[in-house]
Amino acid sequence: MDGTMGLRALLCVYLASLLVLQAMPTQGSPTGRPKVNKKRQTVDTAVDGVTIRSLKVNCKVTSRFAHYVITSQVVNNADEAKEVAFEVEIPKTAFISDFAITSDGNAFIGDIKDKASAWKQYRKAAVSGENAGLVRASGRTMEQFTIHLTIGARSKATFRLTYEEVLKRKLKQYEIVIKVKPKQLVHHFEIDMDIFEPQGISKLDAQASFLPKDLESQLIKKSFSGKQGHVLFRPTVGQQQSCPTCSTSMLNGDFKVTYDVNRDQLCDLLVANNHFAHFFAPQNLTNLKKNVVFVIDISTSMEGQKLKQTKEALLKILGDMRPGDYFDLVLFGSDVQSWKGSLVPASPANLQAAQEFVQRFYLAGATNLNGGLLRGIEILNQAHRSLPELSNHASVLIMLTDGEPTEGVTDHSQILKNVRTAIRGKFPLYNLGFGRNLDFNFLEVMSMENNGRAQRIYEDHDATQQLQGFYDQVANPLLVDVELLYPQDTVSAVTQQRHKQYYEGSEIMVAGRIADNKLGSFKADVLAHGEGQEFKTTCLVDEEEMKRLLQERGHMLENHVERLWAYLTIQELLAKRMKLEGKEKADVTAKALQMSLAYQFVTPLTSMTIRGMTDEDGLEPIIDKPPEDSLPLEMLGHRKTFVLSALQPSPTRSSSNFQQLPNQVTGVDTDPHFLIHVPQKKDTLCFNINEEPGVVLSLVQDPDTGFSVNGQLIGNKASSPGHQEGTYFGRLGIANPATGFQLEVTPHNITLNPGSGGPVFSWKDQASLRQHEVVVTINRRRNLVVSVEDGGTFEVVLHQVWKGSAVHQDFLGFYVLDSHRMSARTHGLLGQFFHPLDYKVSDPHPGSDPTKTDATMVVKSHQLTVTRGLQKDYSKDPRHGTEVTCWFVHNNGAGLIDGVYTDYIVPDIF
Repeated sequence: MDGTMGLRALLCVYLASLLVLQAMPTQGSPTGRPKVNKKRQTVDTAVDGVTIRSLKVNCKVTSRFAHYVITSQVVNNADEAKEVAFEVEIPKTAFISDFAITSDGNAFIGDIKDKASAWKQYRKAAVSGENAGLVRASGRTMEQFTIHLTIGARSKATFRLTYEEVLKRKLKQYEIVIKVKPKQLVHHFEIDMDIFEPQGISKLDAQASFLPKDLESQLIKKSFSGKQGHVLFRPTVGQQQSCPTCSTSMLNGDFKVTYDVNRDQLCDLLVANNHFAHFFAPQNLTNLKKNVVFVIDISTSMEGQKLKQTKEALLKILGDMRPGDYFDLVLFGSDVQSWKGSLVPASPANLQAAQEFVQRFYLAGATNLNGGLLRGIEILNQAHRSLPELSNHASVLIMLTDGEPTEGVTDHSQILKNVRTAIRGKFPLYNLGFGRNLDFNFLEVMSMENNGRAQRIYEDHDATQQLQGFYDQVANPLLVDVELLYPQDTVSAVTQQRHKQYYEGSEIMVAGRIADNKLGSFKADVLAHGEGQEFKTTCLVDEEEMKRLLQERGHMLENHVERLWAYLTIQELLAKRMKLEGKEKADVTAKALQMSLAYQFVTPLTSMTIRGMTDEDGLEPIIDKPPEDSLPLEMLGHRKTFVLSALQPSPTRSSSNFQQLPNQVTGVDTDPHFLIHVPQKKDTLCFNINEEPGVVLSLVQDPDTGFSVNGQLIGNKASSPGHQEGTYFGRLGIANPATGFQLEVTPHNITLNPGSGGPVFSWKDQASLRQHEVVVTINRRRNLVVSVEDGGTFEVVLHQVWKGSAVHQDFLGFYVLDSHRMSARTHGLLGQFFHPLDYKVSDPHPGSDPTKTDATMVVKSHQLTVTRGLQKDYSKDPRHGTEVTCWFVHNNGAGLIDGVYTDYIVPDIF
């Protein structure tokens, strides 16, 4: 496309997230360098007319479950259409759960379905899957998601990608590495991480390799206290510049966050919403002595750098062996040879002799993988039989190969059977696959069948460090034969409960469901063998602590515990199906697919399509999880560019069990009283929020479209001394990012798009305004109505004080008149009640105030004491209001609202 520019926002995520943003002109375009206006000393951040207005990574971690939202907005300031690209790299272990694009007033939302359905249209159109998919392998641990699209002149596009993963503890910490490389100055650049760990955070650090130490402490805000940790990196455009007058960015390197949690107690059980998560990582245990056999491929394909790096790693590993350990080495080429043929102690003399053997051995012929493994297994088995004292050690078998078996037994299924029969579950087998010329799935299945795991070693300059790094993770076993047991009549759908070994610096994680009304009998028994003794402990649920946690983290905790369970379960089912065939494999596949769809994860069994977008062949984009050996994107040759259809935006995703009832009016008014009308109950619920003036609360937030309503509290100017100050809504912000619409409402003025100097109206005006799909009607001195096409209808009521009024300054009320077209994921203090609400009220009785009735309400699994009272609804009569009888929920709506009210505090009205 002549004269167009390909803008790449490349965000690479490693372990937790790796972010790279690039901007570069396409062939034939001017230079991609932003220009400095030397006269005014300001920086033009546009590249060929296209600006990255914002790039934000928001990460929320709750008990190791990480939820990421990456948002990037690009603006085409040119008078012609431009091509832009959004590229994201996420860990191979992560699942994409949402993707959306908003452009030209339309939102295009991803829809997750089973892979067969998603690809049906492509098969019909005879389009190669290599060209149609948007996700491809990238590097060692990454998958790269890329989408190119054309946006119109003087318009903008916003990309939003959500993905989730469970953080795994390695070498005594959890690590988040973000690679920052904008190659362009960004107006609003932000990395914001919020970490919540019920055990308490023991350490948290954040570093940026591209920042001098003095700037690092100024620009990276990091803090932790108790359960909460926070890291914020938000450099201004000036702080991004490599020098005061430069147009280049200094952001080029790694942004790393590491943390760990307190390990003071053996028990770490988390229970929420009928699901549990059990984290097991005991400290202060004595290292077990270990028996380790290294089985090394010395076939001719290992020649050159691979052999050199393997020897370097073995020499270092042998040098790190501990006194009391036993070891041997087995080499396999066409034939099989061992160094000693039996385990020997890791004495200085033996270690020196072994290192000399490693330096001397040479390559020999083909690949007798089956023979090499069976020899290594026999050495360990023989030691267990002939030396009883070694049977109490932790035995480990580590095999390294770079290719397919070509000598002796070569049939994969027969090798799997032979190894399984020989090990008989007594010790783990770890397979290391060196390079890409091998069947890694074969190695994975073999390891999984024998209580271990497989890891690919990449042919690169750091292969020696990769090998050592793997060994470091298994070098210090603390427990063997670990079992985490739960009452069978209490739990179901529990993830892996038995682990052959537990290593220092790691963590065992188990999750499952708890049956209804069984929390009281739920417990966890942990059994294992340690150095010279049996390990046993029983963990009980601290129900009071769980209540406190729910108050602190609210619905996010409930949601994350359940999704952590779903993530672990799907991962285990996907691994299990690799080992199965026939009906067993079909049943496990069906279960994994059902859960992938239920929890909206893009897994190897599901795909995401985006309706309303088409490429040059008229096909919609498709988001897949690629196979392990898929080609990198740059090797595919063909690139598809999509266009957005303004006539056919994708419908908002809705849950199958969600049905919005019409005219379910909710609202908030006066000091602030929240009214929730529940038509199916012919009843109304109400609650107050008591906060300080100046606080901003989220009232409505639709994550599918970005539509939001936030309100800021003001105080009563003439409140009496000694009395609690009443608060009211004095400022509202209504935003619809899909169209760039913003409306600021105060008791004095109504401002359209305040950030860009839009028109200002007073409450004395009578006016009707339209911007794209939003209509605002101002009714003089009374109210205004905001109507969003394919969204909702909202009313703001003006309350003006009069002489003798108890309130001494004007304030606002806010009502939702119609919300049935809002998405199923809409939230906020009011938005969460757009969903059906079920509750039961019983046992009405006189309360502490004899003029009012108290009762017991059961709602959202909470039992609450509520009080019958009166509130006023001004939605139909803005001047006088209508009295409404409601059940009042005390303590800032605790138990009725999701989480606690402080979860809904936001920094600004927009």
